[in-house]
Amino acid sequence: MAYETLNFDINDGIGVITLARPDAANSLNKVMADEMFAVAMRCEAEARAVVLTAEGDMFCSGGDLKLFNSQGDNLPSFLMETATVLHNALIRFQYMNAPVVMAVNGTAAGAGFSIALSGDYVIAAEEAKFVSAYTASGLTPDGSSTYFIAKHVGLMRAKELVLTNRVLSAQEAVEWGIASKVVPKDQLMDEAMGLATRFAKGPTAAYGGAKRLLLSAFSASVEAQLDAESRSIVEMSRTHDGPHGIDAFANKQKPQFKGE
Repeated sequence: MAYETLNFDINDGIGVITLARPDAANSLNKVMADEMFAVAMRCEAEARAVVLTAEGDMFCSGGDLKLFNSQGDNLPSFLMETATVLHNALIRFQYMNAPVVMAVNGTAAGAGFSIALSGDYVIAAEEAKFVSAYTASGLTPDGSSTYFIAKHVGLMRAKELVLTNRVLSAQEAVEWGIASKVVPKDQLMDEAMGLATRFAKGPTAAYGGAKRLLLSAFSASVEAQLDAESRSIVEMSRTHDGPHGIDAFANKQKPQFKGE
């Protein structure tokens, strides 16, 4: 299937999403939000790992403010529709079993900052920069950053990033806990695809279970979290990969996970 604002391919269980509006700094419009949701659903159904990156020198500059400005009195409903669809895509990425690797090739600003923060593993090119940017346009953040940013960096640093729009270099993003690793730009996709290949050969259901447990780590009571852990590990014992992994370890063999 052809898309207007992004490219998508899935091979060997790895879904690769590439934002493809380089002439518009890969800014987010309604079509991109719709297409992100469409490929998120495909990834949830078909992928065992996902890589999200972008064409050109910019990862994503945020919302398409020129388009927003053209909406006139329709702006509130336009923003509601666009944000809601984007958020549905990001929810799918959070709850799907497949780990999502962000390969941040350049500046991630506004919605791009939020999308990058939502990844399960974030690899940044040396040239990448991270900036919230929303309040510079008189807006509040969307795209999940208010959910993740304080968890990643702590409340005071989160306020600094959101209120002052401080720009973090790729290395600072690692030091602050926003990115996982920095690599030269010409190695970015090799690193991302290598990690995704490893994930795609792993215990997919266990990855998903772990992701969902971690989502509630800051909000659930200790009793609720431990109960969820008990239920999840028992659920894994009913999969193929759980008992197989135990047996392989006990017999000093390398497991061959099926993702089932």
